[in-house]
Amino acid sequence: MDELMRVVMRIANQFETWSCHHVDFKEISDVWPYLLEDKFGEACIDVMSPTGLNAFDDSDCFWVAMRLGLPIIRDGKLPVPCDVIADNPMANSPFRKFRIQTVRNENEDGDVVPYTMDSEPFDENFGEPYFGLYGVFEDGILEHIADRKTYSEAVSLAKKLVPEINFPESG
Repeated sequence: MDELMRVVMRIANQFETWSCHHVDFKEISDVWPYLLEDKFGEACIDVMSPTGLNAFDDSDCFWVAMRLGLPIIRDGKLPVPCDVIADNPMANSPFRKFRIQTVRNENEDGDVVPYTMDSEPFDENFGEPYFGLYGVFEDGILEHIADRKTYSEAVSLAKKLVPEINFPESG
């Protein structure tokens, strides 16, 4: 039991240290210690089995932070998922909105799948995330327009198509 407690304490300290470098605490409305007390253990078990806790590392910190829905600093160092929708100001367009979403390809068959906060960020079955730009019809159906390596490149393309589009500067 003492060994398990040492592992748990190591993981908690590692997550706290990792979070100080990668979490935007200004965006958290919960009280940090209470948030961790209430949700951290369950999030850890969601991403790995209890028997795997000895191998917990920084990539697991990222995955746990995603599971907790923490506001991760978007500095290009981590593959943070993005799903942003902007209204289309052009009234005569068939697209009511535009959407930029992170996606990635399955390695086995190349299928494109959304990369979300529930995705395992470093899953070896998938390629690197990239950003898909989609037009959204009135009925919610998406039409793929293009893919870009970065969020800012996807926004730049959207602004070339619709100069008045209002996507946030960071996704």
